[in-house]
Parts: sequence; C-alpha cells; structure tokens
Amino acid sequence: MGDTNTGLALAYAKEQLFAEAVGARPAVPKVLVWVTDGGSSDPVGPPMQELKDLGVTVFIVSTGRGNLLELSDAASAPAEKHLHFVDVDDLHIITQELRGSILEAMQQLRAYEITSSSIHLAWPPLLTTNSGYYVLELVPSTKQGAVRHQQLPGNATNWTWAGLDPDTDYDVALVPESNERLLRPLHLRVHTLPGHAKDALSLAQMQEQTLQMEQQAKLKEYEAAVEQLKSEQIRVQAEERRKTLSEETRQHQARAQYQDKLARQRYEDQLKQQQLINEENLRKQEESVQKQEAMRRATVEREMELRHKNEMLRVEAEARARAKAERENADIIREQIRLKAAENRQTILESIRTAGALFGEGFRAFVTDWDKVTATVAGLTLLAVGVYSAKNATAVAGRHIEARLGKPSLVRETSRITVLEALRHPIQPSLEARVRDIAIATRNTKKNKSLYRNILMYGPPGTGKTLFAKKLALHSGMDYAIMTGGDVAPMGREGVTAMHKVFDWANTSRRGLLLFVDEADAFLRKRATEKISEDLRATLNAFLHRTGQHSSKFMLVLASNQPEQFDWAINDRIDEMVSFDLPRREERERLVRMYFDKYVLKPATEGKQRLKLAQFDYGKKCSEIAQLTEGMSGREISQLAVAWQAMAYASEDGVLTEAMVDTRVQDAIEQHQQKMRWLTVQGPRPGGGQSPFP
Repeated sequence: MGDTNTGLALAYAKEQLFAEAVGARPAVPKVLVWVTDGGSSDPVGPPMQELKDLGVTVFIVSTGRGNLLELSDAASAPAEKHLHFVDVDDLHIITQELRGSILEAMQQLRAYEITSSSIHLAWPPLLTTNSGYYVLELVPSTKQGAVRHQQLPGNATNWTWAGLDPDTDYDVALVPESNERLLRPLHLRVHTLPGHAKDALSLAQMQEQTLQMEQQAKLKEYEAAVEQLKSEQIRVQAEERRKTLSEETRQHQARAQYQDKLARQRYEDQLKQQQLINEENLRKQEESVQKQEAMRRATVEREMELRHKNEMLRVEAEARARAKAERENADIIREQIRLKAAENRQTILESIRTAGALFGEGFRAFVTDWDKVTATVAGLTLLAVGVYSAKNATAVAGRHIEARLGKPSLVRETSRITVLEALRHPIQPSLEARVRDIAIATRNTKKNKSLYRNILMYGPPGTGKTLFAKKLALHSGMDYAIMTGGDVAPMGREGVTAMHKVFDWANTSRRGLLLFVDEADAFLRKRATEKISEDLRATLNAFLHRTGQHSSKFMLVLASNQPEQFDWAINDRIDEMVSFDLPRREERERLVRMYFDKYVLKPATEGKQRLKLAQFDYGKKCSEIAQLTEGMSGREISQLAVAWQAMAYASEDGVLTEAMVDTRVQDAIEQHQQKMRWLTVQGPRPGGGQSPFP
C-alpha cells in the first residue's frame, strides 16, 4: 500500500536493461511494455523520453483509471496503436493484438550512430543466404536524381552508408527479394547531423535562447512555487482519495473471492457426497442382483434335480410294468407270432403257384405263335444295334465336349465354369482390389487383345504365390487354372498327351486363361546336366514346343522353390520374375492381426461358436508375436492362428487366455526351428540343386 514510483522503475530499466554497459546491443530492436493500474507518485515524462531517445518502443496497458492524456504522451506514437485500456480479468482480449504490434515493432528498419556524413542501418533477419537477397536504396531530399543502390546477401542484417551530405534528410528503403514468399519493403527517413560551421551558429543561437529562458524562469519562479504548492495540496488530496478507493476495492474483491471460494467448496462437497451416495446405491443394486441371480440359479438347479429324479422314477416304473406284462403274456405273444408266420408262409406259396401258372401259360402261347417269335428276335436285334451306336456316339461327343468345356486331368483348380459348375455356382465373383503394378499391365493387355507375358514367381513355400496368381487373374478379368509339376513328372509318356490336352483346352478360353504351374521345377529341369528319363524329356520338349511363342489366349505363370533347376530354354521364355520373400516384421504384424481377427476375435464376438476371449491387450500381444515369429511364412502364421482357435475349442470353458496364446507361439517357433534343422540335414535336394531359401 505504498507509493507507485513508476519514474524510478523506468530509470532502473534504462540502466539495467537498455544500456550498452550491461550488454544491450545497439542494432537490436528494444521494446518496453508498461502495465499500470493508475497514476504514478513521481514524474514519468523525463525517464520515458530518455528511453524513447534510445530507440525503445513503448507499449502501455492500463487496467485502472489512468490519465488518458498523460498515458498518450508516454506511449510511442501513434498512441492508438501503442496504448490499451482493458480490465485486469480481460487481458486475453488484447493478447493477439499486442503480440502482433510487438512483432511489427521488432521488424523495422532502424538507424543509429548517425553522423554528418554516415548512417549505420540495421534490420531484423528476414531472409537467408539461399532464400534471396536485399536491395538497399538511399534517396536524398535535396537531390532527387542522385539515388544510390546497394545489393546485399540474404544473411546481411546491417549496412553503413558513407559519404553523405551533412544536415540532409534521406529516405531509406530496404527491399527484400525472396524466392519463397512476398515480403513488404521497410522504409525510414534519417537526418544527418550538421557540419562544423553550421554547428557553431547553432550553438550560439542555443546559448542566446538559454539565457532568455533563464531570465524568464527567474521571473516565473515565484509563480511556479505558488502553483506547485497548490498542485501538491491537490495531489495529496487526490492520492488520499485514490488510496481509500483502492483499499475499498481490494477489500471488496477479497470478500467476493472468499465467498466464491466458499461457494465452489460447498458445490464440490455436494458433488462428492452425491457421488458417494450413487456408488453406495450401485453397490447395493449389484449385490441385490447377484443374490437374485444366485437364488434363481439355485431354484433352477433344484427344479432340474427334482425333475430328473421324477423322470428316473417314471422310467423305472414303466420298465417294471412293461417287463411284468411281457412275462405274464409270454404264451399269448408266442402264439401270435406263430400264427402270423404260418399265414405269411401260406401267402407266399399261393403267390408262387399263381405266378408259375401265369408264366407257363404265356410262354406256351408265345412258342406256339411263330409270328410273335420272329418279331421278338428282330426287335432285340435292332435294340442291340441302337445301344452300340448310341454308346460310340456318346463317347465321341463326350471327348469333344471335354476338349471344349471340360477340365483336363492335370488341372487341379480353375475359374472356368463347366456345365455342372454353372449349375452349382451361377454368380461370378466380383473383381478384387488392385494387386501390384503387374496386374494393371495384364488387365490392359487383355483389354487391348495383345500378347500375354510369361511370369516366374519364386520364393519359399507359403509366401502367397498361388494367392497372387488367383488375384492377378480375377483382377484382370481372366480365367485361371492351377496345375502342379508333381502330377506331370510321374506320368511317363502319358505326360506328353496330357500336356497337349492342357494347352488345347487353354486355347479355347474366350476370356483368356492364366495357367499357373506350381512346383514347375519338378519336370522343367535342365536337359544337358540332369539325368532325366526319356519320357520326362519328351514332356519337357512338348511344353517348350507349346510355349515357344507368346499367346493372346493364355498367360503362363510358373512358381518354383528352386528356380535354378530350370532348363535354360525355360528361363529364355520368362518375361518377368517376381520374388516372394519371407514377410518382414511390419508384414508379419499385419498378418498376425488379420488372422487373429479372422480365427479368434471375430468368432468370439459374434457368439455363434464355442469360443471366448480373455481380457488382455490384443494389439500389444500381436506386436510381440510378430517380433517372435521372425523367419516364418504367411502360411505358418495362418496355421498358428488356427491352432489358437483349436486350443480354445479343446479347453473346458472354451476361453482363450494369454498364456494359451504364448504356449502355442512357443510350440510354433520350436516346430519352425525343427523344420529348418531338417532342411539343413537334408543338404542338396534331389536333382543336384541346393535350396536357395534358409
């Protein structure tokens, strides 16, 4: 509650913050923000003017009843931009505007160390070396044509103009040329100091004016003393009133804050009490529901027990009564069975006699009539001829239909619809999403009726080669057929005929056929270095003959785990090779999440199957499993998810816990490691090749 000595505070700021002796840099912009709630006990004008002479930009924020004229004179010009009146609780209203004004004040062109022949300029860093350059222009007010230009690099922040005229106004413009954004030019008017002659004249004039002012000051000293005394009395009275009003305002605010605090405390206590009451009521309701559920369960169990006992007693009584009745009526039952058997035997004998008599009469009449015998023989002969002709014609037609509509024996699976499959599956599957860039090229090839390219897909087992071939065919609008080299190799000489049938059948496709050959290295082996049978060599030659030229009817896709086993003629027919490596960690995590959702989470949430899922962090667990299953293929990860589902079905309550998931993961890892050890022990594979996949 003491005096407010703002003048002393401004002088302290000038000495401790804005003086070069304490580290203030002359080329750096200086800003002062004065926040006040009223007047000051000491003079503010002189120290404020000293700060302005140092180049300090002054902003004033008044939160009380300050004097508008005094504050306007103290703030930097223009006052409407540097003076703000706002309540202390509403300071956030002017925050953005005040911040923008401060930034604008800092980003100005400034002049210091001004002499009669030079000016030192400084500006904030608006550009960098790579973002542009500055163009500095100097225009004197006396010579409009003598404009001076200076180009500076983007990292420059100051420049000194020398060789200037004394006592002259200069207009300075700094134009930032940025190659990134548009920046406005900075302008400044500077007046150089006068020369020595003019300085002497000015000094004499100033001395004369000083003497006159001293005389006038002495004459008015007495009047000023009187006026000062009056002003001091008025100031003291106003200060007393201000202090009284300030104390009343402070006490009123303190009472209001205390009352508001008490009201908030009471409201919080009421909320806590109500929350405790609600929790207690909820606990009682849960206990009541649990008790009712236990009573209902006990009642149902008791009813089931009594119903079971009654049912057992009823069944036992009925069994005893039935046994007693059967014992008492045993003679009657045996007599009834004997009579029924005699009656049935008599009926059969009569039927046999009647049928024999009718057949004998008919045969006797047929033999005695030669016209009937002749007609019967002729009819049987024509019937035999018709059956033989129909059989041969059906065989020929069947072979033709099989070549056009049927499926060759080597083809295990196809998307082409036969007559039987058309009745079973009348709706074609829709197109799948795009599968890689090669699918786009294949689709455009089909649209333009161009020649299809042959593709080789190689990689470890279970990495999705067959799935990719199906997706490629479906996306391109083609039929697909899947055959395996393991079916061709043991066929011997019949493999040649079967191979020709496959390619003849493939050429009949109207939509274009994607022929996918899995395990192609089983029969497409090297002829020069491999000791293969003559039958297998003949099959290979037939394959090479039918694939010698690109076709617009079918596309050949080969899949192999040992591509180095291929004959060079096969490699020469390959247009593009696609490598299917084992999935990396990110891909394994997506596979684990997809199969966990498909085989575990979705059946558990639908409630249609005997499968429940315990509470644990599924996402974190999937990430851990993806880290542990390094080296596993997509098929092995799918088998792991199916193993989780089977383990849940095998449990007593059908609940899959986190421990069960971890157990199956460890089993899968051990099985994978055992497979790798077997592969290492086997060494070179049959045919002299070594598996390229660890």
